Amino acid sequence: MMQPEVRKLVIVGGGTAGWITAAAFSRLLGQRLAIELVESEAIGTVGVGEATIPQIIRLNTILGIDEHEFLRATSGTFKLGIEFVDWGKKGSRYLHTFGDAGMNLSNVAFHHYWRRSVSGEAAPDPKGLWDYSLHQQAAEQARFGKLDRVGNTAMTGLAYAYHFDASRYALFLRAYSEKRGVTRTEGIVETVERDGESGDLTAITLKNGKRVAGDFFIDCTGFRSLLLGETLGVGYEDWSRWLPCDRALALPSERLPTLVPYTRATARDAGWQWRIPLQHRTGNGHVYSSGFTSDDAAADVLLTGLDTKALGDPRPIRFTTGRRETFWAHNCAAIGLSSGFLEPLESTSIHLIQSHVSRLIQLFPRAGNPAAMRDEYNRRCTAEFAQIRDFLILHYHRTDREDSEFWRYCKHMEVPDSLTHKLELFAASGRVGRDHDDLFRDASWIQVMLGQGIMPADYDPMADQIAPAQLTEFLANLRILIARGIASLPTHEEYLRQHCPADASLLAA
Repeated sequence: MMQPEVRKLVIVGGGTAGWITAAAFSRLLGQRLAIELVESEAIGTVGVGEATIPQIIRLNTILGIDEHEFLRATSGTFKLGIEFVDWGKKGSRYLHTFGDAGMNLSNVAFHHYWRRSVSGEAAPDPKGLWDYSLHQQAAEQARFGKLDRVGNTAMTGLAYAYHFDASRYALFLRAYSEKRGVTRTEGIVETVERDGESGDLTAITLKNGKRVAGDFFIDCTGFRSLLLGETLGVGYEDWSRWLPCDRALALPSERLPTLVPYTRATARDAGWQWRIPLQHRTGNGHVYSSGFTSDDAAADVLLTGLDTKALGDPRPIRFTTGRRETFWAHNCAAIGLSSGFLEPLESTSIHLIQSHVSRLIQLFPRAGNPAAMRDEYNRRCTAEFAQIRDFLILHYHRTDREDSEFWRYCKHMEVPDSLTHKLELFAASGRVGRDHDDLFRDASWIQVMLGQGIMPADYDPMADQIAPAQLTEFLANLRILIARGIASLPTHEEYLRQHCPADASLLAA
């Protein structure tokens, strides 16, 4: 029997998740779908996801969004990476950048040459890996500019992402979506209707009595997961044994005197504190475990650790790290917090919205509720969540810190076998056992493992192809190239002021 065509898409919930979904579907499938988004101004959004990773550039490009217009509207800044302070041990710091350190040679990754250089075969190189990172040097000097390549070499230029006001991004995408025919309906969901035979969702009824029917539903209702969790009964897989932080306090403060192009994540006694520079203010927060500290103590840590004056009171957020057992059930898919939560340590929250939306569009059914497409979507989303989970656990587990009960727990806890394999392989040989579809590139795993204190016992023997004197010259030339590349860049502030200063009407908001 021919299944009815999917003609009406209903998105329940707004915020960043809802409006990214609406914008992408209206841009790519709007010619055959009627799209309605239901949200209520009476229901707040979490809205702490102000830092991103480079994949968001692809989203904005697909949507046809002008970068400078977007940054002006969201008071955005540029981001070259995340600085981790006190994670491997107290007093340590490193930058997980979006780029490669150094330059590969003869198909051998640069870090193997660097590891060889510190092994003592000749005069050991006193420089750290990050001395060969264009991104690190630019971040330290608060410089930014569009640089695709360094000179006439194979060294790639600056890869970047953004910091921005997430609530303004949602408003920006709302205007974008409504221009493309998305209908916004104000209201709070009262009941959800299901087909008595198939169990599929058929409609929602709002408290004002309005009924909104649809053929396919997307759940963007946040942690509540009204459609997928509450209505369809999809369970939740709890990962708090590996990622024990379960609360956060979010707080804006005045803008930084110098707008640095990176996020900072500082380890605290029972979690960590973020700092995100925007043009009009600074985003701050403390992610912590209620099993190892109190809410009042966590608030004191946050307030004491601010670099600028607070602009309000801390806003509490509670969560359980993990994911829904399935991401698409019947004719409903969950996007954003309704699908699961991985703390914002590596700025993956908005990426997960983006990747799930992209995947859903690729597999979106023309008619009916095809199991093959649903199963493939769930398989890919499950794999992605697990890969990001392992990368986050790495930061906590591979530490020399034992100065608090929290860090002792993290250091000695059992971790997934998939992560144990990566740790053992890198410690032995400097090689990265990464799946081909892993979100994080080899360079990311290398930087974080080295930054957390894992020095490989050996390196790729192919790095022995050049003589010691050639290696020394190669490294010296790289440092010269990087210095020249940095010298060509304006400061981050200068670039923003010239190309994308925040809308003056928004600065005081």
